[in-house]
Amino acid sequence: MKIITTTYIALGSNQGEKMDWLKKAVYEVYKAIGDVTRVSKVYKTPAWGFEGDDFLNAVIEVNTRFSAEVTLEKLLTIELQLGRIRVENIGYQARTIDLDILFYGNETIVSERLTVPHPKLIERSFVLYPLADLVPNLIHPTLNKSVSELINNCKDTSPIEAISDQLQHKKAEFRQVNYLTIEGNIGSGKTSLAEMIAEDFNGKLILERFKDNPFLPKFYEDQARFAFPLEMSFLADRHQQLMDDISQLDLFSDFAISDYNPNKSLIFSKVTLQEDEYALYKKIFDIMYSEVPKPDVYVYLYQNIERLLRNIKKRGREYEQNITPDYLKRIHDGYLNFFKSQNKIDVKVIDISDLDFVANREDYLYLIEKISEINTKSLR
Repeated sequence: MKIITTTYIALGSNQGEKMDWLKKAVYEVYKAIGDVTRVSKVYKTPAWGFEGDDFLNAVIEVNTRFSAEVTLEKLLTIELQLGRIRVENIGYQARTIDLDILFYGNETIVSERLTVPHPKLIERSFVLYPLADLVPNLIHPTLNKSVSELINNCKDTSPIEAISDQLQHKKAEFRQVNYLTIEGNIGSGKTSLAEMIAEDFNGKLILERFKDNPFLPKFYEDQARFAFPLEMSFLADRHQQLMDDISQLDLFSDFAISDYNPNKSLIFSKVTLQEDEYALYKKIFDIMYSEVPKPDVYVYLYQNIERLLRNIKKRGREYEQNITPDYLKRIHDGYLNFFKSQNKIDVKVIDISDLDFVANREDYLYLIEKISEINTKSLR
């Protein structure tokens, strides 16, 4: 999963309802690119490089997981959505909206389509003034000067005036609980989603340590022989991890979020173990987990088996490549049977077969909204 990067984006409009275009741009950036965490004042300036109406300009601070190149593509798409028409070989033109990347973290980028920091920002007071509202001490990585120093050295003497109308920041909202579990079949993306939510909303992340289990590769080679030691090792490890992590919540975290729950042990063991082995296993489970905290919300990410198999193949874990559709179906059915028996846990089954919440932020926001809904009916 890509680490969040803070980028600064300049907004400008000199056509139609200019303030409305700026507000719409903020919202579209939030939907497509990332949380708009801070906004500058809005400034009125004359048109630059051509005869036209005055501009309204602002700068926004955005936290994004997308690369600078992908962010640029999304900004161009937003401009088209908001009615900008580009005419080649004419130079500066009037536009409903203009969106430019000024800084992208501390990176220096020079490519055919993108230069970061923006090569013209040091020449334009209508960019530097709103940027200074947010980060006056930010250092230009190649000039080694702060934004405040760049303003003092700027030769642009065009009049600039802060107006009374203001933009509002826009951040994703999330109904936090004490303990949230994200579950799903093998290859459903549960770990990626748990990581994103934890990072965005200050959650303590508890990830299953399946990669360290020595029985897992052996199990996929010979399920009958290694099913019981595999399930017992998972049982012990999950119990120890949950007792350590959930019972001692980090004082600097707002909630706990895991990509598994103890009941996963029962679901998988019901599929993998013989009847007598499962009976013994469940007795041990009931004793070990009687005092383990239960999640306030239990989310199950459903994906169709065809897509699960594609995801498994794509992530390339050698020991998973022989997983069969029948095995995935039995695991899924095991989850559904478990959910039907629950009446004290808020269970949310969400179909993500047509979603890509890593590449498409709108899909991620949709999931956040669904998880945050109160009193959602569980599967019946």
